[in-house]
Amino acid sequence: MTLFGTKSPLVFVFTFWICLSAIAQNKPILVIHGGAGTIERGMLSDSLELEIKSALQKALDTGYGIMSDGGTAVDAVEATLMVLEDSPHFNAGKGSVMTKKGNHELDASIMDGKDLNAGAVTGVSKVKNPISAARGVMDKSPHVMFAGRGADEFAKTLKLELVPNAYFTTPRIRKNWKHSQIKEGRIAPAEKKFSKFGTVGCVALDGDGNIAAGTSTGGMMNKANSRIGDSPIIGAGTYADNNTCGVSSTGHGEYFIRIGVAKEISDQMEFGNKTLKEAVNHTIHNKLSNMDALGGVIALDRDGNIEMVFNTPGMYRGYKTDSENKVLIYGKDD
Repeated sequence: MTLFGTKSPLVFVFTFWICLSAIAQNKPILVIHGGAGTIERGMLSDSLELEIKSALQKALDTGYGIMSDGGTAVDAVEATLMVLEDSPHFNAGKGSVMTKKGNHELDASIMDGKDLNAGAVTGVSKVKNPISAARGVMDKSPHVMFAGRGADEFAKTLKLELVPNAYFTTPRIRKNWKHSQIKEGRIAPAEKKFSKFGTVGCVALDGDGNIAAGTSTGGMMNKANSRIGDSPIIGAGTYADNNTCGVSSTGHGEYFIRIGVAKEISDQMEFGNKTLKEAVNHTIHNKLSNMDALGGVIALDRDGNIEMVFNTPGMYRGYKTDSENKVLIYGKDD
């Protein structure tokens, strides 16, 4: 019998080693969103569209680069969302919408699919990067969520950067806030205007096969003070489980909370044997749409399948793998 005969135990050992090596060398994947809404061609100037796409690309490059260098999915999610929070083009961090009283209350959450650990903050008003505060809650406390002043104080103990509340305001946001007050937070049906749920989100799959997800937002324009949407709620705005998928949501939070959108997608895969594509489409195009709720999700499963699904005209989104890099704004075919 030769060394490479079909019955040689060395062959089986070698084959087994090859399989383990393949498993251990997963290629990183990163997917992001910057909000869904009435985003149609012609509504953005060429220069603004370029700025938005550049910001999305910078976020993708940042998170993917971290994982390419051996960083974790959690590291990548936090760093990616920090880039989007620092950009004035999204409703998270700088550029967040304003409450009815004219201030900013920010929310964020993050989850590690490896052990289902999670952290969130809601109603923070001084933390420059709320996603970092959420990660701090996950990594450095026995709790899952801190709110309001307590969340700001906890962030201070972590030595995170704090800023005046006015830091989050931009001229565009103040103008939109004044308009929303005139309209009492509503846009007349006859008016077809650009509008967007500008929440940002990220889902990552790292080289070890671990999934993480995170979401950050300023909430709804002209919202009641202390209103909380789905973004900081684990299972609604954010969910990650290595056994199924990672999800980040954007849309009308009240409906996403009622359905538990992010966890429902995972549950359909775990208990209903649905593919990621089937689960995401059922949740967005059946359950949410049947409630006349608007929004979308990004999702990534353990096999590296990507879904970016929404029931609005457009959604800022993008993904990066070892062979593909796409940044999109408009409808399905962009």
